[in-house]
Amino acid sequence: MGLFIETAPLSVGGRVVTCRCMKQPFSLRKKQKTVSVVRMSGAIAAGARSGLSDQSMAPLLQKAFKKGKPTAVALLINSPGGSPVQSSLIGARIRRLAEETDVPVFAFVEDVAASGGYWLAASADKIFVDQSSVIGSIGVISSGFGLDEFIKSHGISRRVHTAGKSKSMMDPFVPEKEEDVARLKNLLEQIHGVFKSHVTERRGNRIAKDIDLFTGEIWVGQNGIDVGLADGIGHLVPVMKDLYGDKVKFRVYGAKKSIFQRFGAHVVNDALSSIEERAEYARYGL
Repeated sequence: MGLFIETAPLSVGGRVVTCRCMKQPFSLRKKQKTVSVVRMSGAIAAGARSGLSDQSMAPLLQKAFKKGKPTAVALLINSPGGSPVQSSLIGARIRRLAEETDVPVFAFVEDVAASGGYWLAASADKIFVDQSSVIGSIGVISSGFGLDEFIKSHGISRRVHTAGKSKSMMDPFVPEKEEDVARLKNLLEQIHGVFKSHVTERRGNRIAKDIDLFTGEIWVGQNGIDVGLADGIGHLVPVMKDLYGDKVKFRVYGAKKSIFQRFGAHVVNDALSSIEERAEYARYGL
């Protein structure tokens, strides 16, 4: 419904009249363009308090795509990776919301978007990196320790009873078995195949055909662009202003710590998580 304003009285042919003119409705005015910015920092793990998980990212992504009808969504990514399942869930959520709202998605890589971090970046329509950003590591890894010799030297015996011969696969307290290693490698190959399919589908003809990008190798800045894993060198504000004008508005969404976390109620667990996360970043020299 339109709004009306009255002008000052006018004299027309000796008669005094007041003109009521329709004011242009707000919905018809030129709308300021808005970019929703979602910060995605840390390792990726189920139920992560300080990192990334589908549970923690779901409400932020929902608001970013649907609150205030944004012109675009920008993902600020700084992640060394982590859980392939959580990476897949978050990536799928990004694509689902982008298609539901018909909103383009841009990824801006800070220090690193490797392994699961690159999975998230590849969920965007375009990927921008800094000249020193590390991207790639399209592979799957499983690591652990063998403690069988340790417990033997300390006179400790391992007692395990199972129903099902594969229930004790890769037990770190018994010698490694060839059949267990073969079974694990088969599982890793299946997960790797899902990762490769995601990148191939999202990047399409942009990725290089004369080089194997799925060995777990990493690339820095321009080299990542050259092989098609990114689209350009660029930072959030200048790129978005170049696309949507100098008056574009930014609405930032990021995870908030609970009152218990802010006052150190999970000090031990958070310290262990930080150590693990630092180890993940250290793999890329960061």
